Amino acid sequence: MATVHIPTVLRVHAGGHASFTLEGKTVGELLDHLEQLHPGLKALLLRPNLAVCVDDEVSPLGALEPVQAASEVHFIAAITGG
Repeated sequence: MATVHIPTVLRVHAGGHASFTLEGKTVGELLDHLEQLHPGLKALLLRPNLAVCVDDEVSPLGALEPVQAASEVHFIAAITGG
């Protein structure tokens, strides 16, 4: 099962949990399971200002990114520049 790490500022919406171990084949499936546990958290994690990282790689696919059983999923502040 993959591990989804919750950003510190959003842990209040996740019952104070720092991470969850969930089953799924994509980030979206993991978040669907997380949404059942903590309604509203999925929308907070999929905001445009957060980038999805799977196994230390920023994902251009976001919720569609495939995950493996041992994957680590993080949400980090997206950096835009200019």
